Amino acid sequence: MNYREQGSVLIIVLWIAFGLVSLALYFASSMSFEQRAADNRVSAMQANAAIDGAARYLSASLSEFQTNGVMPGLNTYSNSAVAVGDAHFWIIGRDTNNPVGPGQLCFGLIDEASKLNLNVATSNQLTWLPNITSDMVSGILDWRGTNGPNTTETYYEMLQPAYQCKSAPFETVDELRLVYGANLDMLVGEDINRNGILDPNENDANGNGMLDPGLTEYVTAYSREPNTNTTGAPMVNIRSLSSTTVGPLRSLLQTNFGTARANQILQALGLGTAAATASRTGSGATTASTGGSRTGASAPTVLAAAATVTFTSPLQFYVRSGMSSTEFGQIFTNLTLTNSPYIQGRVNVNTASAAVLSCLLNGDIGAGQQLVNYRAANPTSLNSIAWVITALGQSYSSDLQALEAGDYITTQSYVFTADVAALGPHGRGFRRVKFVFDTSTGIPQIIYRQDLTHLGWALGSDVRRDWVVARTTP
Repeated sequence: MNYREQGSVLIIVLWIAFGLVSLALYFASSMSFEQRAADNRVSAMQANAAIDGAARYLSASLSEFQTNGVMPGLNTYSNSAVAVGDAHFWIIGRDTNNPVGPGQLCFGLIDEASKLNLNVATSNQLTWLPNITSDMVSGILDWRGTNGPNTTETYYEMLQPAYQCKSAPFETVDELRLVYGANLDMLVGEDINRNGILDPNENDANGNGMLDPGLTEYVTAYSREPNTNTTGAPMVNIRSLSSTTVGPLRSLLQTNFGTARANQILQALGLGTAAATASRTGSGATTASTGGSRTGASAPTVLAAAATVTFTSPLQFYVRSGMSSTEFGQIFTNLTLTNSPYIQGRVNVNTASAAVLSCLLNGDIGAGQQLVNYRAANPTSLNSIAWVITALGQSYSSDLQALEAGDYITTQSYVFTADVAALGPHGRGFRRVKFVFDTSTGIPQIIYRQDLTHLGWALGSDVRRDWVVARTTP
């Protein structure tokens, strides 16, 4: 074999060796990518398991700690970086006491009673929601079927594909996307990933450095309370009272305050004759609703029928009764204005934001902020709705009248959202699922579940730094 042939063989061998090395490197790289993909899949599976574990943990926690409509305290359950095997979960919450800037993410359950209920809010209350339009208000009223003749049906018929106006109560907040007048900017605002803070990748449209959320931050379709007291017994209906129907109220007042004080309260409420009926039967007195005259010891007792006294809200009842806030706090959870099994859609004044509270106050954001400031400064005085009288005082008399006009407020909460985000080992496999827990039946139940993973990272920069970068750096 000559040198030319030997050189050709060498070149061929080198090309074959190069090809084999390239194949080896290719398959090695593919195996490396496959190993990393498998690791990511395992991390995602563990994150999903952590989310399921969070749901079970919260169900158990609500069963144990959530009592009589009190919002569970943040110190009664774990809500941040909770370990489930090698994975961890966080419960993304809201701080309704402070405006939201680009700062720290909050963790904890979200009170659905801190929002305006789409199914019971009046048109005037809906009008004051941030960024809402009159078309959207009409659309909401039509959709839930309380706007009389449907004024937006033609709009739905012209869509592609067309659909009908629901004309029935909202079942989820996401139905707003189907409603006449809605658009994504109105519904989510600047909070694209819906985590309650202004993230660096989100557009601060007005440049104020604060998050301007959309409607979904302020409304709910879930808030309700059981129409029973803490012992499970029916509440006392105070909507319309007279001498023939005041018995349960009189018994409630006597049990808590004694007969003499009960009579004083009934007198202040305009039910003095009803009080006298119980205390003076057989005394030989003739009593009328506006006064009485004694006719002699042997004369039979004749009681005039008391006029019917009506109340539009427990707050109005409190104002008329002359009770102290401490006294009212003892009986507040025993009063109702409906015979339905549940009281729908009252706003919890202990947890609602200033924006939501202002919707109940004819749009007076100053009065709403006053309530928020007061409760932050007086956390031990919030056992009943009576504190709003002290907080608003004489400076906001028209706002107090708006609150008294209907059964709009409460201090109890039975429905909570858990916005659960989870990471698998090494900070991989991000997953996020929203749960709505309803405890109004006495047993926590998940009534809604929504996967929010597609909205992207929602745990803020601190968690990314501490749990993703730190755990993926060699």
